[in-house]
Amino acid sequence: MKRSSHNRLTVRSLPLFPHDTLFDKIARSVSLAGCLPRKELFEAWEVARQTRRKFRGGRIVDLACGHGLLAQMMLLLDHTSPSAIAVDKFLPPSCLKLHTTLARSWPWLENRIDFIQNDLNAVELTPQDIVVSAHACGSLSDTILDRTIDAGARLAILPCCHDLKTCDSGGLQGWMDGPLAIDTTRVERLKKNGYSVTTRTIPVDITPKNRLILAEPS
Repeated sequence: MKRSSHNRLTVRSLPLFPHDTLFDKIARSVSLAGCLPRKELFEAWEVARQTRRKFRGGRIVDLACGHGLLAQMMLLLDHTSPSAIAVDKFLPPSCLKLHTTLARSWPWLENRIDFIQNDLNAVELTPQDIVVSAHACGSLSDTILDRTIDAGARLAILPCCHDLKTCDSGGLQGWMDGPLAIDTTRVERLKKNGYSVTTRTIPVDITPKNRLILAEPS
């Protein structure tokens, strides 16, 4: 199975996920919804899985959420989180279809997540939150970093589409490629603001933009 495929998962994909694991159960629900690319399923799972190894509990705030699958996986991996908010400037119409399909298997999700179509700055963050984002494009990742630092919240972010014109590379491009320089500068910004940072990657066969930043106030 090519995990980086942009093809939508559909009912025809169900035989690919025959096992009784949480991942396969989620994958079958996503396939029944028929609205999500295969790549997004595996990306969200890897980000959620690695984040939950580091951070437990907390309200989940999924910024630039797309379909909101990451937020829902975070809840499914740790029931001690009281709720989640999935925020995007433009929510795809099919995000509610995906949520409804997941809630058929996990009815308690119905009252634990809110979808908000609004600017990311419209949502107030708290120190108890875990802010997550998978592939916030360009300077949007920096906006999420700044908002998280201001709130003193925990963070898990998989940056994407590094824009060399608008993102700070810290003057490091003479030593390393631009996107890596930008992410290195982001890590240093978090550390200068009192954060403890852990760097991870998700498998490159899912996406080449695979650097995961996990950070919490020291």
